[in-house]
Amino acid sequence: MSTDLPTGTTVPVRFRDDVTVELVKHSASDSDVLWAARVSTAGEQSLEELTKDPERSKGLINYLMRDRHGSPFEHNSMTFFISAPIFVFREFMRHRVGWSYNEESGRYRELEPVFYVPGTDRKLVQQGRPGKYEFVHGTPEQHKATVAAMEESYAQSYAAYQQMLAAGVAREVARATLPVGLYSSMYATCNARSLMHFLGLRTQHELAKVASFPQREIEMVGERMEALWTQLMPLTHAAFNANGRVAP
Repeated sequence: MSTDLPTGTTVPVRFRDDVTVELVKHSASDSDVLWAARVSTAGEQSLEELTKDPERSKGLINYLMRDRHGSPFEHNSMTFFISAPIFVFREFMRHRVGWSYNEESGRYRELEPVFYVPGTDRKLVQQGRPGKYEFVHGTPEQHKATVAAMEESYAQSYAAYQQMLAAGVAREVARATLPVGLYSSMYATCNARSLMHFLGLRTQHELAKVASFPQREIEMVGERMEALWTQLMPLTHAAFNANGRVAP
C-alpha cells in the first residue's frame, strides 16, 4: 500500500503487515550436537560423529535436552536476515547471550518510508488485568480506525524527516522524528541453544511447559526462524518440543 505525503515531499509511503526472515548462511546440524557431547567420553574419536547418521543417536540428543546439558547445542551457527518494525528489534535485542547483531543505521543512510500496520488477523483489544489479560479481535471499525491513524501519523512524520533532510539537517538528527513502526533490517547470528531460549520466550506453543505471552509481531519473526531451524536440526527441534520447549 502507499499514500500521498503532506505538502513538502513527494516520496510515497509504503505499508506492510508482515516480516521478512531469511537464512543467509549456516553451519548447523544435529551431528554438531553429538560430536560436541561425545568428546567428554571419546576424546578425538568423537570426530567420527561427523560421518555417521545422527538419527542413530537421537536418544542422546533427547537426554541432553531433558537433563539440560546445554553446551553441546552451542557448537553451530545460523545467520538470519530480518526485516521488521523497529519496535520488534527493541524487544529482540534484549536477547544478548549467544546473539550477534548488525542493524542498518539511520546515521549513515536515508531510511526508507516503509511502516507497519496491523493486518486484519492481528488481535487489537486487550482484556483483563495485568498478568491475567488476553487479546481478542477488534471490530472492523476498530481495525479501520487503527490503520487510518497509523498511516496519517507515519506520513506526517516521514514528511517532517524529508523536510529536515532537504534543509541540510544531518540524518542522525532528522531520524528522531520517525516512529518505532518504521521497518528496519538486520543480520542476527545465533546458535541452537540461544535460539531455543528465544523461542521459549517469544512464541506461544501448546507443548511449552512454561507459558509465554509474546507480542504478536516478534512471535511472527520467531515462527519463521523456527521453521528454518527445523529443517537444519530436526532431531534437536523434536527434542526441544518433547521436553517442554525449555532451552537446555
